[in-house]
Amino acid sequence: MAQIIAIHSFRGGTGKSNLIANLAATMAQHGQRVGIVDTDIQSPGIHVLFGLNEEKMNRALNDYLWGRCNIKDTAYDVSHTLMAQEETNTINGKVYLIPCSIKAGEIARVLREGYDVVRLNDGFQELIRCLNLDYLLIDTHPGLNEETLLSIGISNVLVVILRPDSQDFQGTAVTVDVARKLKVPKMLLVVNKVLPAFDFADLQKQVETTYNVSVAGILPLSEEMIQLASRGIFCLRYSGHPISQRMKEIAKQIVGESETKKVLIASDRL
Repeated sequence: MAQIIAIHSFRGGTGKSNLIANLAATMAQHGQRVGIVDTDIQSPGIHVLFGLNEEKMNRALNDYLWGRCNIKDTAYDVSHTLMAQEETNTINGKVYLIPCSIKAGEIARVLREGYDVVRLNDGFQELIRCLNLDYLLIDTHPGLNEETLLSIGISNVLVVILRPDSQDFQGTAVTVDVARKLKVPKMLLVVNKVLPAFDFADLQKQVETTYNVSVAGILPLSEEMIQLASRGIFCLRYSGHPISQRMKEIAKQIVGESETKKVLIASDRL
């Protein structure tokens, strides 16, 4: 049965889209079929990481939400983009991206009218069926609103990403509390953009004690990540980098015990 994974942050700028893209690429390396839905309709951007520009997007999630097409018509197979970045061509799975429109008029309509969250949920289920997905990753809109609550509420795993920042800590506390009330089966935290001078073990202990939630990984602030500037998938461009290794560890924790053996075998070949 496919797993729905919501990746969320209470504030913008945490690196959520980069995390999702790298997790999807890592899962595809392990032979998984992965879908990514960009539900950050007010400020879409994950398509940039996969080299999908406006001219290449004939349909977007907005078109499905307004009843212009079926959800499967908005799915783009971006596996070839991953293979072009991966030197050893070990992308054995598939990655499908369902982007949001970056047209100003479409964004303005969402802000003005909202959209039917029930139709969005139906679309998630249809994507899983028609694309035969193992995992569906949902890139949520930062903060908490009706659409975000839906994504969190239907997910099998919620990954909350935060920075070592007081505002992020406070917002994450709210998100964790809401997720517990929605009875999310599994919740993990990822701390991103941490200065290398920090004591990572101590920081992990502090965060886990504060929220009583496991920290799947701590990602350091990286000059290479900044230089890449979302022009590709980091773990494919820098496969030996410590961040890439930690991305693999995070992916292992997300897939759970049932997939651990498969992932470990695949990782040994990378």
